[in-house]
Amino acid sequence: MSKNDDILIGCHVNMKGPDFLVGSINQALSYKANCLMVYTGPNQSTLRTDLERLKIDEFKTIAKNNNIPLEHVIVHAPYILNLATIDESKYRFSIDFLTKELMRAEAIGAKYLVLHPGNAINTTRIDGMNSIVAAINKIYAKNKFNVILCLETMAGKGNELGNTFEEIAYMLNKINDKEHIGVCLDTCHISDAGYDINQFDDVLEQFDQIIGLNNLKVMHINDSMNPRGARKDRHENLGYGHLGFDILNTIVHHPKLTHIPKILETPWYKGYPLYKEEIQMLHDQKWFDVRKNYE
Repeated sequence: MSKNDDILIGCHVNMKGPDFLVGSINQALSYKANCLMVYTGPNQSTLRTDLERLKIDEFKTIAKNNNIPLEHVIVHAPYILNLATIDESKYRFSIDFLTKELMRAEAIGAKYLVLHPGNAINTTRIDGMNSIVAAINKIYAKNKFNVILCLETMAGKGNELGNTFEEIAYMLNKINDKEHIGVCLDTCHISDAGYDINQFDDVLEQFDQIIGLNNLKVMHINDSMNPRGARKDRHENLGYGHLGFDILNTIVHHPKLTHIPKILETPWYKGYPLYKEEIQMLHDQKWFDVRKNYE
């Protein structure tokens, strides 16, 4: 096994014209990533390019030729969806648009679609979670998707749902299609939500007992600008935040997590992405001050 194959580590990459998914996969390869995550359009709007223009076949060929299986391609749903809303029109919109996003992920060949569960605005947390469950059950009852929908662990900012393992488990347990539901664990988010990531084996044991490690499908690897329990959700570059490189490196190389694609969503620095260097640091298991290269 070569150095760049010993862990599954990649990052969020752009998906924009004129190259669309071909540009996405080539960008990931330029970072030496062996998995990747894309949005199928702007993450804050409904604008979407027709599937016929996304260069899906060429994308799949490049991925295959570079030993990146499609199960290591992750799609992230846009942030504008809220399956917990009490507004009927927004609820119907969220269901319809998530259905379309699942269709797009299916066409791309992605195995996982990551979703921020929702925000309980002017409603109770239980009612909000029940609305999320009802929406997902409705979508999968009407459509036969192969894509696995992954609820992301959240930081607890505002009225976010899913910031505790118990809330994630509550929703998972009520979703009917167990084969097509999973979890995405975000290191920044769980720290911001109050979990002590420096005791990661204990956190992982909690996750296993409450949610089930078999349900963990994707991970987001991010440092945090804020201390544990801050509920802010501000990602930081590896080693520059409150989590630190060492524990994130330990998590990435954890023997129980080797099969799980891990995605960096760290910020750009002075207009430059640091993904290539961060991925290399994780392969080498050694941190260096990458920002000085961009001063």
